[in-house]
Amino acid sequence: MTMPRMSDTMTVGTLVTWHKKVGDTVKSGDILADVQTDKATMELESYYDGTILYQSIKEGEDIPVDALLVIIGKPGEDIQPILQQFQTPKQEVHQAQEKTNIAKVVSTDTEIIISNANTSVTIPEDGRLKASPLAKKIAQENNIDIQEVKGTGDGGRIIKRDIDNYLETLKQQPQPRKIVAFRYDDYEEVPLNNMRKVIAKRLTESKNNAPHFYLTMKVDMDNAIEARKKLNALSDTKISFNDIIIKAVASALRKHPKVNSSWLEDRIRINHHINIGVAVAIEDGLVVPVIKNADIKGLAQIANEVREFVNKAKGKGLAPEDFVGNTFTISNLGMYGIEEFTAIINPPDACILAVGAIMEEPVVKNGQIVIGNTMRVTLSCDHRVVDGAVGSEFLQTLKAFLEDPLRILL
Repeated sequence: MTMPRMSDTMTVGTLVTWHKKVGDTVKSGDILADVQTDKATMELESYYDGTILYQSIKEGEDIPVDALLVIIGKPGEDIQPILQQFQTPKQEVHQAQEKTNIAKVVSTDTEIIISNANTSVTIPEDGRLKASPLAKKIAQENNIDIQEVKGTGDGGRIIKRDIDNYLETLKQQPQPRKIVAFRYDDYEEVPLNNMRKVIAKRLTESKNNAPHFYLTMKVDMDNAIEARKKLNALSDTKISFNDIIIKAVASALRKHPKVNSSWLEDRIRINHHINIGVAVAIEDGLVVPVIKNADIKGLAQIANEVREFVNKAKGKGLAPEDFVGNTFTISNLGMYGIEEFTAIINPPDACILAVGAIMEEPVVKNGQIVIGNTMRVTLSCDHRVVDGAVGSEFLQTLKAFLEDPLRILL
């Protein structure tokens, strides 16, 4: 098996975890490994039945798409022709090296070998260390070089009393004065994983190549809050504000197809299908699963799909088909208390909507100042595709749908 292309933009994968090892028997469909792509960490299934004869890389290493990853066959089969075909050196035997800060103990009732950062043992010529098991245990727990302890037991045997006396001697020794120094170079560097590399590359290209402009509008969310309460009282599926926004955006795009477009260098594609990418933050970066045909789906169906995507993203279970086909993207930071922000367009979309938090603030209604619930949305537009008037008309329609959400249920 070679490394498959697990996303539409993947060129290199990182082997996160092997679930099988050389010598294991596998069946088609068994999970061989977790692989981190440029978009998410995904499970890699075996395509074949057989025994694992070879693995080309270790956990944490990168491997290009189409490079040899694993050989599955019958025990004893000659794999050299395959290795020569891929010009891949034979896998070396990687033996775990003993870490210096972990004690390795090889013991019987009367002898022990210890190796760690603070305990260095020299074995006597007869190959036996004369110390009681309790003395050895106390020495190990206190990181004492047991060779420095003089034994007073039979035949020079080191016993508990000798260790206790040695510890007391250490306590009585003057301790060096601690000097606290200010540091100006204290930092941590984290290597870029494939996902973060691709996020950086694609967003940099988007920001540099697409001439962005931004349109912000304030939306009265009082009616949306009431509608959500009524919907959640009637439905087994809990509807979030984000679900309502997705449905409202999809409905507004149906009326403003120019916003639902893509720049293709020598032409503009106006998409008649409405697929909403929903930005989801995970530990490794940002993924954008896609709600397909969002304009013709009900709120409950959208809510279930979004919830499933979020769970799959956190569990690193998103599939390649979950990411493709977006025609418009929504980035919602309202749940973090962000009132207003601008987002970078997610190619190949022509626009992305940044959604802020719903905030209580004074508003004027019927000539009176009252406390209202408002939300700010900002549309980032690629000026090569969308003009200011087109973007503004879209936001007006979106505002109307959110302020009278019953209209999106018709």
